[in-house]
Amino acid sequence: MRKQLASSGFLICMVAALVPVLAESGKTRPVKVKDLVIYQDEQYYAAFPSLVVKKDGEILCAFRRAPDRRRLWQAPGTTHTDPNSYLVLVRSRDQGNSWTAEPELIFAHPLGGSQDPCMNLLRNGTIVCSSYGWALLPAETAERKKNTLSHPPFAFLGGYLLRSADGGRSWQGPILPPPTPGDQTLDALDRPVPAYNRGAMMEGRDGKLYWAVAANRAPQDRRSSVHLMASADRGTTWNYVGPIAQDEKVVFNETSLVETVRGDILAFLRTDKFEGKLAFARSTDGGKSFQPWQDGGFFGHPFQAVRLKDGRIFLVYGYRRKPFGIRARLLDADGSDPARAEEIVLREDGGSGDLGYPWAALLKDGRILVAYYFNRENGTRHIAASLLELR
Repeated sequence: MRKQLASSGFLICMVAALVPVLAESGKTRPVKVKDLVIYQDEQYYAAFPSLVVKKDGEILCAFRRAPDRRRLWQAPGTTHTDPNSYLVLVRSRDQGNSWTAEPELIFAHPLGGSQDPCMNLLRNGTIVCSSYGWALLPAETAERKKNTLSHPPFAFLGGYLLRSADGGRSWQGPILPPPTPGDQTLDALDRPVPAYNRGAMMEGRDGKLYWAVAANRAPQDRRSSVHLMASADRGTTWNYVGPIAQDEKVVFNETSLVETVRGDILAFLRTDKFEGKLAFARSTDGGKSFQPWQDGGFFGHPFQAVRLKDGRIFLVYGYRRKPFGIRARLLDADGSDPARAEEIVLREDGGSGDLGYPWAALLKDGRILVAYYFNRENGTRHIAASLLELR
């Protein structure tokens, strides 16, 4: 009897180990079922979404919403800094087919506009959302701030975090993380700038929450690097772990993390001064160190990844060259050599390069929802999505 049980256990382990291998044999691939609109209102510029899927199947989509000043008041163009830029969310209870019409307010920063609400659902149901802000300053004040990142007349406020324990109905915060070691810049209030970045955090198998944050040596030195921070208390306090990627020429910033089946941490980094290509880095020791960053081999930005049930990694990114749109790649369970993976075109009907920032989530039925901001014929920026299934 014991031999039979041992044999059965051995077979179960063998099958579990073979699942990623079988999945990577090419028998299934993501196929787009349809495109849909999550939120659109001609008065508002909506952008930079993130998704979480709760245990009961409800989907939350957070995004940044600001007045569309081009449409409302004939502003000469669009901008990503606005004093009335707030964090909001909408919900779907039918696998993404329909969404609540009126967004719920997550947070309105008292000192400026907020950007890129990046939600992350932890295993205990807590939602941690990272963001960062910009303060509108008088022109003469902005000119005097030589040690602050700025998009005149806006000055950087740095990063902050929010947290919800009730499915996004209420939020606690803002929680201000510590500055990233080595970052010499100050915020709009002349304080060391709190850690920040856009991208997906990752809850490791060790229970810690990991966050890839950006750092600038100085405001005049835009060779930003990316570093790892970790929290053992669901985002309340943070400790610096170490560098993920830094270079004398290549600029790294917006970064998403994902954990492989075998426990490696992969970082997918947006770059500048590198032809807009992907860079990626790997840690095999729980984030204590990262191997030298590698050339991902293809254009796109920024990037976000989700691990599928079979272990493979689904990577999404914006494509801000003609034809403008959204693209993806399905990597093997190890996440090695992304350039080898087939490129999947989700959208190529965008009206300009002001689109993208896709965020993928695995639905309860095994399908994949990819949210992004989009425009048609350079019109109203809105939150759209593509629904895919594995076939």
